[in-house]
Amino acid sequence: MDFKNKVVIITGASSGIGKSCAEEFAKRGANLVLAARQFVTLCEVTADLEKRYGIKALAVQADVSKEADCEALIKQALLTFNQVDIMVNNAGLSMRALFNELDLSVLKNLMDVNFWGTVYCTKYALPEILKTKGSIIGVSSIAGYRGLPGRTGYSASKFAMNGFMEALRTELLHTGVHVMVACPGFTTSNIRVAALAKDGTSHGETSMEEGKMMSSAEVAVNIVNGIAGRKRTLIMTGQGKLTVWINKLFPALADKLVFNHFTKEKNALIK
Repeated sequence: MDFKNKVVIITGASSGIGKSCAEEFAKRGANLVLAARQFVTLCEVTADLEKRYGIKALAVQADVSKEADCEALIKQALLTFNQVDIMVNNAGLSMRALFNELDLSVLKNLMDVNFWGTVYCTKYALPEILKTKGSIIGVSSIAGYRGLPGRTGYSASKFAMNGFMEALRTELLHTGVHVMVACPGFTTSNIRVAALAKDGTSHGETSMEEGKMMSSAEVAVNIVNGIAGRKRTLIMTGQGKLTVWINKLFPALADKLVFNHFTKEKNALIK
């Protein structure tokens, strides 16, 4: 697939996987509409990409948990470029807390960003993507296939995203629209540092060994290549593929293996 002059919208584009996806698309000649809450950072990212790659990029401040912001994001894209080819729903929040100790507002916050943000952006982008026979992408997680301890809200939001994307893909089966779910596995990014604690504040530190994880740049290459190949699902790590497989065939064993894995994280919540 030739991305030159395609118009790509990416949410959560000021850092991590979203920022790396923006760079990878820019390398391949796509024009970009980048959304995030951090507007100053976003403007710096767009200016840098325009300068280095000679593409056009638009920064739009948006909180994807707000439907009006998502609608305005798509309108801005159309006012600037008059088309939408690819919608990358990447904005996301994580969490780390036991459900028994959790303020329920944390779960609501994660659902609003991770699930509803995807729904809102997809809803307003879909009429344009139907015209271009483009792509809708959900950046999900292995937590969307297998519930993870200490991540009840995160797992629930990603399960919801996966179900939504699967149903949408089936509805659009004969329209020419491509729908892909991308599951990176553990990636070096800001998401664990910004993960919400039981009271809704940010942890401010990672609970895992970041050096052993995929980089966000590697994830971005996989995602953009997946779009080029119009893949259905991307599970990017061997550990992720094994987890999905064991969970399907031997769910009780998966419970034990996942429990044991998370007892080894830094400041483990389960012991």
